[in-house]
Order: sequence, then structure tokens, then C-alpha cells
Amino acid sequence: MEQTIELPAFRRSAELAPNSIDPETRSVEVIWSTGARVRRAVLFGEPHDEELSMAPEHVRLERLNAGAPFLKGHEAHDLDAVIGSVVPGSARIENGQGVARIRLSERDAVGDIWRDIEAGHIRAVSIGYQVHRFEISKPEGQRELWRAVDWTPFEISAVPVGADPAAGFRANSEHETCVLHRRDAPTSQRETPMTDRTQTAAETAEQSNTTAAPEETSMADDTTGAAEPQTRAADTTPKATKPAPDPVPESNTHSVDTDAPVSEARISEARAQERERVSTIHGLADKLQLERGFADDLIKRGVSIDEARRRILDQVAAKADETRTFGHVSIPLGGRDAMVTRREAISNALLHRYSPTLFPLEDAAREYRGMTLMELARESLETAGASTRGLSRDEVATRALHSTSDFPEILAAVTNKTLRQAYEAYPRTFPLFCRQVLATDFKAMHRVQLGEAPQLLKVGENGEFKRGTLGESKESYRIETYGRVVAITRQVLINDDLDAFTRIPAMYGNSIAQLESDVVWDIVTSNPAMADGTALFHATHKNLAGTGAALGVDSVGLARAAMRKQTGLDKKTVLNIRPAFLIVPAALELKAEQLVAQTLVPAQSGNVVPQSIRTLSPIAEPRLDAASETAWYLAASPNQIDTIEYAYLEGQQGAYIETRNGFDVDGVEIKCRLDFGAKAIDWRGLYKNPGA
Repeated sequence: MEQTIELPAFRRSAELAPNSIDPETRSVEVIWSTGARVRRAVLFGEPHDEELSMAPEHVRLERLNAGAPFLKGHEAHDLDAVIGSVVPGSARIENGQGVARIRLSERDAVGDIWRDIEAGHIRAVSIGYQVHRFEISKPEGQRELWRAVDWTPFEISAVPVGADPAAGFRANSEHETCVLHRRDAPTSQRETPMTDRTQTAAETAEQSNTTAAPEETSMADDTTGAAEPQTRAADTTPKATKPAPDPVPESNTHSVDTDAPVSEARISEARAQERERVSTIHGLADKLQLERGFADDLIKRGVSIDEARRRILDQVAAKADETRTFGHVSIPLGGRDAMVTRREAISNALLHRYSPTLFPLEDAAREYRGMTLMELARESLETAGASTRGLSRDEVATRALHSTSDFPEILAAVTNKTLRQAYEAYPRTFPLFCRQVLATDFKAMHRVQLGEAPQLLKVGENGEFKRGTLGESKESYRIETYGRVVAITRQVLINDDLDAFTRIPAMYGNSIAQLESDVVWDIVTSNPAMADGTALFHATHKNLAGTGAALGVDSVGLARAAMRKQTGLDKKTVLNIRPAFLIVPAALELKAEQLVAQTLVPAQSGNVVPQSIRTLSPIAEPRLDAASETAWYLAASPNQIDTIEYAYLEGQQGAYIETRNGFDVDGVEIKCRLDFGAKAIDWRGLYKNPGA
């Protein structure tokens, strides 16, 4: 059954990632959602659980990626409350978590907030989001589960503490249409339209010309226990979204004759009875540590004190058999969400099986150490409230991969960590002499080489200062996307083949690191043309030896002198570039190490290796052997002058892996992606000798 209703915006707490603070750009990353299950207060009946699907196809990121505002305490009606914004394009779904980078305003008024974030005093943030579609299910013996499968996060706010679990709505917010898809709904529910049950108590009282109906006093002041009848002025929520009382309260302590005038005595009596009912129910719920929303629901439905006592005792008995859930995506003051902790513990147990030395077993993971993939899949389903009794191995595997359990997220975490570990372990040699940057998009990036400042000229008495100009040269390049998809079927899960989730991503990690090295070193070996139309290594650029010479003290000395004598774009200013790296093919690795590592004083002074050569850092790269086993190179530090620049897409540095439930295949699809590009920016920091 499907119904369309109007819902206001929701909010949940989230957390800052303090280790991601970038003081230069005044930005910090935030984990704005993990989709964890939370309990919501009454909407249209009994309390229910809410879960946000973190599948990329279920989350609309357009508003965040368009530069959504970063607010102060959800103050959406004051321009001064806008203290920053989401960095465009940085919002993404990563490892089952919503991640974005926040950039704070440069205004002086925001300075104190930024300093508090840097110091760790402000650690809690909250997101505002709108749900467009819920899928509603009713696990046996549990509360209804409302799973958001189409929703939009639209703002992020800095808050003193995380949102109250019972505070599911923001006051005075606009309402949006939301579709409720209820699976296996009872006949009685299908026959009763939702809108028929959502008329507010205050409006019912108005229509019947009464002033003291029990439902009106459900908005009592919780701090004093005194409940005054609410008027239309207090109603700020459209009809379709207000909690609905039953047409006839289950048990009322008094009644009102709507056809006769209501005396002041009867009004006073009704108020006194309602105050007693509200304070008694709240007092019992507080003493037994029940959620505030549960007590509020009993009050709004007009339940009598005796009936409320019975229901409160039933609720206490039910809670004794379940683990309490918290209405937070994360607990900002150092605590951990139970679901996230469990997910990480299972991931660690699987990674420990893959490589005990790389991934030591954590204490929380010990209880999962000996479990197979099938056992973990069954445990994940049962934790999510699904019964697995009587299910075959194939049915367990299928449901674990395609249900609301967190098993796909666990497998995604395992694949990500193995890929990242293999990617970082691969020996890449080019970062030593190249410069890394971040690209904000896939458009061409232009790197302008400014010439040196013109030399100062002598100014005579009463003379005038002459103007000078800066020369410039421009290089352009763009990043490219590389990627592959591999499918892991449910047969792999049934066969307990952990290697499919560990070794395949590890091989991907190696492959990505190799691809980066191939792109950069191809620039060195292919000798591409620069913006001036001349090859990177060319006699015109004065960075190519006219005659090849074997690697030795004399040949390195000549190359070093040529680099020192390089001039700026004005063809006059001497740059005095100091080489920092000696780059050789694998065939010359030993000779290069011997050259720069000599510490003995030879018998003849002509054989002494100068200190300036011994300070060179050798880099051996086997990709150079395919082009020449004799050619060698010198490179300056990128801190002194540009050489080769390589770039990643901002927010996607290095290898990135994504998983989803397969559609064309019965299992999980793993997509590996790399957004990467490289270009030689300046020839003056590089020198080549073809070798003997």
C-alpha cells in the first residue's frame, strides 16, 4: 500500500573529523550520516524506527554539492547564521558514510567559531534532511521500520550538542510530499486513510466549540507539569503532519457536551484532571527511564492513568529483552554508535583472517574471529531484526546481500581497507621530485609560469622609475578517470571465499599505484612537447647533454653546472638551480648508490667525490630501462622550481572503491576508480644525459 503525506524536515546529529582540518583553506571534513537506525517519536501512531539508506542511488546529493549552507544551530532565517558552506562537489557516499568538506566564512564574526573547531571545543554538527519516500516494514515482534530510500540532505549546522533523540522535527519548517510504501499492511490500515487520522486535537476542539478537550493539553509545559489548553496560534504544523489522536480516546477522565455552554467550573475541573494525568504519566516514564516520546504519545492519545500504568509496565518488560538504541548517528562527545562499533569489529575480524600481521586483532573483534562469512551474514540479518530460522545457505546469502542488514557495508569496509593497504604499500618513486595538487573538476588546469622580477635600474637625481614587465609561459593539462568493475556473486559468499573480498581489492590497489607511476614516468621517457612547441628535454631548453656520457663524477658535474646556469623567462636572470635527485634506470642503480655513498678518501685527489654530489638522493626506476639502460637524469626539488605536477580530484585522492548490490549479477559489484593526471610544468628543473 502506498500513501502520500506531507512531512517537515528532520535532523540528526553527526560528527566532525578533527584530523581533516585544513587551516589554509579554513575547512574541515564532516561525516554527515552513517544511516544508522534511530527511534522516532510518534508521527501517525506508535513510535517507530527510522533508517536512512546510504546507497548512492537513494541519496540526492545535488543540494549539498551545489554549496549547501553551513549554519549556526539550524538558524535558517538569519543571514548572520550562515557561517560557511559545503565545498561544491565534496559531498559523497564513502564506505557507507556520507562525507563532505565544510569551508568556513572569512568573516571576523566566524573567527571564534573556527578557533573553537580547531581546538576541539565544537565537535558536534547536525544535518537537516527531507525524506521523499519511506519503505515501511513490520519485523515480527518489533516496532515498525521506516527506511528512507529517497531523501535529500540540504544543510549542515554547528550545534552545542547532538540532537535530542525524541526531537525529530524542526519547528516552523516547510513541508514536503513524502510517499509511504507499507509492505504487507493489515486490512484495517488499508481501509483507513492516513489523513483521516491526522487531524490535530486543537482543531477537533475548535470544530466542536469546546475549550478543554484532553488532547489540547498534550502540549503541556514539561518542566512544570501545568497544562493549559492550546489555541490555534500554537499550531505551526500543517494538518497532514501532526500526531493524530484516535477519534475517540481509549479512556477519558471526563467528557464535554458540545451542544451546551461549558461552565467555568467544568473547565477548571478538566484542567486539574489533565494536569494530574500529564504529570503522573511523565513521572512514571522518567522514573523507569523510558523515552520521553513514549510518554508524550500516551498523553496525546488521551490514555487514562490506569491504562498508562499498564502500558508503561509492558514497555519496561519489552525493553528488558532488547538493546537500547540511541537517536544519534554518532555520539559527539567521545562515544560510539553501537552499530558502527559492531560493524568495525566484524571488519577487523575478517581483515585479521586475511593478514594477521597487517591487521592485528582488536579486542572488540575477538567474538567474531572464528565465524565464517555465512555465519556473519546470518548474524547481521538477525541483528537487523530479520528471522533466519529455516533459511537455506542460499537464502541467507541472498537476503544478506540485498536486505537492510549492514552486511554489504561490512564487506565494503573490508574491500576498501585491503585496497588502500596494497595501494600505499606499492613503491612509487615519482612523488619525491614531483608536486601533488588537487583538481576541483575535470576541466583543463592552466599552470602559468611567471618570469622573474625585472632587475632594478639605477635612478638618478630627479629621475623617474622605469616600468618593468613579467614574462610568462603557460602549461595545461586535465585529470582523467580510470576504472573497472568486478562482480562477486553469492556463490563466493556461500563458499566462504574471503579472498574475493580481500585479494581482489589488494590487486586493484597495486594496479592503481602502477597506473599512476606509468602516467608520470611516461612523461620522462616519451619526452613530450611543452607549450612552446619544443620537447621537454632539448638543447634549446639547455637541459639535454649534447654528447652522452657514462654516469660519473665529471658527467654529473657538467649536468649540475648546466642546471645552475639556467636562466629565467627573461633569458638573463640566472636561477642557480641546485639538483636534489639523481634518477637512473634499474641497470645503473648500484653505480648511482656507489657514486653518492663514497666516504673513503682516495689516494689521488682527482678521484674525490665532491660533497655536493654525495648529497644527491638516488632514485632507481625500472620503467626507464625500457627506453634506455644508460640514460640518467637530474631533478631539482619541487620546493625550488616546478618539475612535473600530478593531480587527483579533490576528495578522491588515490584509489577509490565503491560497492553496490548487483543488478545484472546476483551478488555484489565492486567498482574501482582513479581520477588522476600529470604534466611537466617546467623544463628547467630537469636534466637528461643519454648515457654512454
